Amino acid sequence: MLAGVGLSWYTWLEQGKDIKVSERVLDSVSQALRLSHAERVHLFHLAGLAPPTGAGEPFEGDVNGLSPLVDGWLPNPAYLLDRYWNVVIANAAAHKSFHVAASHENCFHSFFLDPRTTEFYPQEEQLARELVAQLRDQIARYPDDPVLQRLVLELSAASDRFVSLWQLQELVEVPLRSLQFCHPVVGVLTLEQVVLSPADRPDHRLVIHIPDPSTDTAQRLSWLDRLVVPVPR
Repeated sequence: MLAGVGLSWYTWLEQGKDIKVSERVLDSVSQALRLSHAERVHLFHLAGLAPPTGAGEPFEGDVNGLSPLVDGWLPNPAYLLDRYWNVVIANAAAHKSFHVAASHENCFHSFFLDPRTTEFYPQEEQLARELVAQLRDQIARYPDDPVLQRLVLELSAASDRFVSLWQLQELVEVPLRSLQFCHPVVGVLTLEQVVLSPADRPDHRLVIHIPDPSTDTAQRLSWLDRLVVPVPR
C-alpha cells in the first residue's frame, strides 16, 4: 500500500519473476521499505536497472578517514571536494599553493568572485568554461538538489562572467589535466591534475596533483614547503 503497487505484482517482484519494472516503481518500493542508499542501489542492480544518478541525499558524516591519504600526498597538493565544490580537506601544500584551498571554501565562489583569479591562472578562460560545464553536469546528476540550484542563483547574481558561460550550455569532453598556477612567491607551478572518486563517497572528488617533470615545479614545491605560511583550519 505504501509503495502504491498491487500485492500480486509485489510478490512477483520479490520472487524475481520476469516482469517489467520501472524506475518510478522501484523508487516507491525503496521509500516504502526505508532502504538506505546502498540498499536502494542494490535493488536497482537486482532489477537490471542503473540507479538514477540524480537520486540520493548528499553523503554525510565523518570524512576524516581520508585525511591520511590527503596528507600522505605531501609535498604535492591534494584536497577533497564535496558535491558542491566545497573544500572539505586540504593538505598543507594545497593551502600554500592555491588560494582556493582554504577549508570549507567554495571553489566557484573563489574563482568567479575573486578579482585576482586572472593573475593566478594563466588558463583562466579555459578553466572558467570547464568549471561551468562541470557544474551543469553535476546538476544533471542531482536535478532535485536545492543547494546546487542555489549555487547557480548566487553565482548568476554576482558574476556576469558566470552568466555568459552558463548560457553557452557547454559540456566537457576532455577535462584539463595540466594546470598552471602563478604563485606570488615561488612563481609558476605546472601540475598534472588527477581527480578520483572515493568508493564510499561517490559525490566527493579527491583532487591530487603531480609536478610536471619537464618543469622545475617539484623544486618550487620544495621551496614552498619550507616557507612559513599560515595554514587555515
